[in-house]
Amino acid sequence: MDSLDKMFKPDSVAIIGASNSEGKVGYIIVNNLLEGNYKGKIYPINPKDDEIQGLKSYKSVLDLPEAPDLAVISIPSKGVNPVLEECGKKSIKNVVVISAGFKEIGGEGVKLEEELKSIAEKYDMNLIGPNSLGISDSHTPLNASFSQSMPPKGNMAFISQSGAMMVAIIDWSFTSGIGFSKCISLGNKAGTTEIELIENLANDPETAVITVYLESVSESDDFINTLRTVSKKKPIVVLKSGCSVAGAAAASSHTGALAGSDTAFTTAFEQAGIFRVTTMDELFEVASAFSNCELPKGRNMAVITNAGGGGVLSVDSMERHNINIADFSDETVKKLEEILPLEAACTDPVDVLGDAPTDRYKDTLEILLDSDEVDAISIIVCPTAKADTDGIADAIIEGTKDSNKPVLVVNMGGPSFTEPNKKLRENEIPVYVFPESAVKVTDYLASFEELQHKKFDTPVDDIDDVDKEAVEKIFEKVKADGRDTLLGSEAYAVAEAYGISAAPIKLSTSAEEAADLAEEMEFPVVLKIASDKILHKSDIGGVKVGISNRDEAKEAYDEIIANAKKAHPDIVPDGVEVQKMMDSGIEVIVGMVRDEQFGPMISFGMGGVLVNLIEDVSFKLAKGLSSEEIDEQINETKVSKLLKGYRGEAPGDIDEVKNTIKRVAKLTLDFDDISELDINPVFVYEEGSSALDIKIKL
Repeated sequence: MDSLDKMFKPDSVAIIGASNSEGKVGYIIVNNLLEGNYKGKIYPINPKDDEIQGLKSYKSVLDLPEAPDLAVISIPSKGVNPVLEECGKKSIKNVVVISAGFKEIGGEGVKLEEELKSIAEKYDMNLIGPNSLGISDSHTPLNASFSQSMPPKGNMAFISQSGAMMVAIIDWSFTSGIGFSKCISLGNKAGTTEIELIENLANDPETAVITVYLESVSESDDFINTLRTVSKKKPIVVLKSGCSVAGAAAASSHTGALAGSDTAFTTAFEQAGIFRVTTMDELFEVASAFSNCELPKGRNMAVITNAGGGGVLSVDSMERHNINIADFSDETVKKLEEILPLEAACTDPVDVLGDAPTDRYKDTLEILLDSDEVDAISIIVCPTAKADTDGIADAIIEGTKDSNKPVLVVNMGGPSFTEPNKKLRENEIPVYVFPESAVKVTDYLASFEELQHKKFDTPVDDIDDVDKEAVEKIFEKVKADGRDTLLGSEAYAVAEAYGISAAPIKLSTSAEEAADLAEEMEFPVVLKIASDKILHKSDIGGVKVGISNRDEAKEAYDEIIANAKKAHPDIVPDGVEVQKMMDSGIEVIVGMVRDEQFGPMISFGMGGVLVNLIEDVSFKLAKGLSSEEIDEQINETKVSKLLKGYRGEAPGDIDEVKNTIKRVAKLTLDFDDISELDINPVFVYEEGSSALDIKIKL
């Protein structure tokens, strides 16, 4: 794929379907280019007209005196593909297809889009659309879209899968004070994807933050590693609507049941360094901070307020968003005491009182900006009778001129702040209506700063002491038997081949063999029915524990077979499995459910019989999984406190837990056949661990 630079900085643009009829899309696009002061050459294409809106018109792109840098197609869908073929022959490398009537309508539209995609690939074109609103670049300036007007100039890029959403946001931006570098309507994403656009925008000097509205995420061989590189350069904020089904349609494992419908997207974004938000409001609140603010060096926030309630709300929100109340030094407190009335609060949050004049705000701000204990500042202004809202805005602008700390303003009101808000935004200071918003965006700013220091090793790739061939043979046998679920003994053999510590389990097909295996393992042992068709083994008397000698083993074998025949006369069991009884330890679960788009998703959390009730679980995608993320995954759970030693209890072997997670990730990356895997429980000891129950579904 050629560089996308000329898509947004073209020296010449062809509009195929250009029109003299007001109201037609072809008319609007030509008019937008003219009205938007585009400085390059404009080539209208229409076989019926010699002149369009004062410009010479051409019958076909093949008649043009040069190959334009960009072509915009707006004609009925049935004519698009022949025209795209002509664009290819003319060596046009960047095309935006406005026309609708492709896969979004189904049937014939799907075929048309497949053909469109093939033509674009054949000529190595950058293709945006079809069914796109178009694109704009406020710095070129270029408005190659059919929106009503050119978006205000700024440093925020906006990519939208919904054209209607983009139109609404552009219209709203004129009253919100937000400006855009580029606005891109993806349409059906038949060619250039959001991933390719994000990669391009990461190197765009006019873009400080990338915002994205998505309904689906494009396929990528390595989504996480691709976007990790980009997300360290520029903050990427995504609003993803809709949801996907993680793993198998009918999850049979604990992991599958716990995963939920949208977990894979949340996990993928998190591991890629992308900030996912849940509302349009939040998307632009966060982006506005990234667009205007310095990054904080830490998570200590100071609040300046003329209303006690605003300060309390801020503190409550800080706890939710992992932001610290700044602990002022004696020197900082003394400086505040010198400028504030006796009734004021000189600790965080700093209450400058409802009668605070302009100077009180300015002096307090300067002291806190100079304080080493403060990483970020939220300034709350309530429109009291004595508040000079205009003057306070001027004081904030003056006080933050040389600041290298993020300062966020919360003007709690409406009409009283119309002019102050305008001033502040013009001076690149983000403004919010409520205190919680300022705290929330500070969390995002701090997280992006922390992302710069994150290391992305891939410890799973370093594992080479596995027997892949042994696992292949086991899976071949299971499939040959017409099964999709491994027996316990087969699952143990898989774990053993991949170095996952587990309690030995072997299959016996007679009472004598069960006794031999039990003796070999050393008593005590557990015996359980071996059948992938019997799910609740204990309920039918299919499990016997605490077997301590040969006679008990033989007797247990016969009883289990008899109980199984009685409960399920139509099922022929594979035999009885003999498993070594292990000492109890801290119970954890390690599992995997395969997401159709992102591949294996690894779960870790508190294990045992209450796993689904407690739901203490964290997910990470296996592809690209780093050591730091494995640490995060463990620490995100409550069971991590038990592993570290809780209330005097012995700690568990966390290194062994990490090793198990890594090896499960390796196994599930090596074998696409595995749809679900559960190891529950894993007993974790002071040294080592042992997996008791391993379920693998193909």
